[in-house]
Amino acid sequence: MRVEKLQQVAVAALEDIKARDIAVFDVRHQTSLYDSMIIASADSNRQVKALANHVREKVKEAGGEILGVEGED
Repeated sequence: MRVEKLQQVAVAALEDIKARDIAVFDVRHQTSLYDSMIIASADSNRQVKALANHVREKVKEAGGEILGVEGED
């Protein structure tokens, strides 16, 4: 999946369930690990978990691959 499409899917998923302060950063010049970073805010830990789960689901539906998940606890 292309980076631009993945960003669109992730941002749309965040907007679907009311994430706040969504920001997309191009980090290609800072690290070789990632092309971009998406940061969003939520009102509670429960909402953060719901946001992360929703983004995962939408990325899978769009044909993206989830390689791993960290920090859910």
